[in-house]
Amino acid sequence: MKFDFLKKVLSVWACGLMALGAAAANYEIINVEAPFQMDPIKIFIYPDRDFNIKDYGAVEGGKVKNTQAIADAIEACSRAGGGRVIVPAGTWLTGPVHFKSNVNLHLQEDAVLRFTDDPNDYLPAVMTSWEGMECFNYSPLVYAFECENVAITGSGTLNAVLDTWRKWFPRPQPHLNALKQLYAMASTDVPVEDRQMAKGENNLRPHLIHFNRCNNVLLDGFKIRNSPFWTIHIYMCDGGVARNLDVRAHGHNNDGIDLEMTRNFLVEDCVFDQGDDAVVIKAGRNRDAWRLDTPTENIVIRNCTILTGHTLLGIGSEISGGIRNIYMHDCKAPNSVHRVYFIKTNHRRGAFVENIFMENIETGSAQRVFEIDTEVLYQWKDLVPTYEERITKIENIYMNNVKCENVDAIYEIKGNAKLPVKNVELKNIHVNKVNKFVNRVNNAQDIFTENITYTEISAPSE
Repeated sequence: MKFDFLKKVLSVWACGLMALGAAAANYEIINVEAPFQMDPIKIFIYPDRDFNIKDYGAVEGGKVKNTQAIADAIEACSRAGGGRVIVPAGTWLTGPVHFKSNVNLHLQEDAVLRFTDDPNDYLPAVMTSWEGMECFNYSPLVYAFECENVAITGSGTLNAVLDTWRKWFPRPQPHLNALKQLYAMASTDVPVEDRQMAKGENNLRPHLIHFNRCNNVLLDGFKIRNSPFWTIHIYMCDGGVARNLDVRAHGHNNDGIDLEMTRNFLVEDCVFDQGDDAVVIKAGRNRDAWRLDTPTENIVIRNCTILTGHTLLGIGSEISGGIRNIYMHDCKAPNSVHRVYFIKTNHRRGAFVENIFMENIETGSAQRVFEIDTEVLYQWKDLVPTYEERITKIENIYMNNVKCENVDAIYEIKGNAKLPVKNVELKNIHVNKVNKFVNRVNNAQDIFTENITYTEISAPSE
């Protein structure tokens, strides 16, 4: 009897070891080089199982809504232990796509997943974030919440119909009132479930892709055309890769990719053509982010092309969870951006920005090659009061080996007198033509520059 019992224990133990080994074999491990310590990134290797949306009732042609058929395919895929949900060639109309764990949404060549613009299709509201404040709002067009191992792959296209959302682009008074209400709730610790914003004329547009509190994310190879709001929003996620993407969205607030309170993420070999910032690092707004206490850290962006965008790399202005260990290298913006490298915060944000690196960059024209501005408030300046003042610590900022054709100014630093910017190193920056001034620096310490040159200037050097 003892011997039989021992055999059973050993058998269970051996099976456990085999299961652990199998689980370990199901991930591709990516080690990313950076000037800081970065954990390896795990990418789930999806089981060789396909779930074609046609088999769950999806109808091609762009006229029948396939929301339920896609949801059924995702449910079956996840319940089976994971695999690929196949969107075949053709145009497939749908409302929101909600992920479950271990699902790879695979867009085959010439597949177009076309999202409706009827706000009612994106109800009931889901937990999301709007400009750094958590709330319940219209579902993002593609949404994952608390999932593990989620992917969008293939060479097909995500395309958003914008007719209704475009009408929501302006900021009329009812929308501004809704923003004031949300800001007040976030600033006074109103529970997130009570912040119901998908109602009336609030008109808070949904993200295209919003992955919220997920692990092991993969976005690979597909195209994006149009977005109601921020295009790709990776929020409070741990581990992931976005690569080989072709993103074009020129609507209002159409950032390319926003990484917020997220860690261990690689963005590589992507093309962004945006109506707002291209690659953006954020970390929540004010008290909401102080509550969550989750910095954005260990992010690498490499070998990307920005065709149009307000910034090549934007840090902030939602920054209150803290941002550190960001590395962008070997990227280019051949046409124009407003700023190549822009750190923006204000006296309400607090937290820190540190260890931010950029090198090996080529750009066309820009307003600034490098800028730090510690008082960026946009429409919020007069819309809402300052509930609490906290100054952002900014230090250990690096830029090296940058070429730019035409700029208004090479660098400008506008620090805060209460907590000056510290330790900025700008090296090997060459501009062909400077239109206004070379540099301006206020409220900053330990600014080191080396080999900053220009060929022509049309205004006196300062």
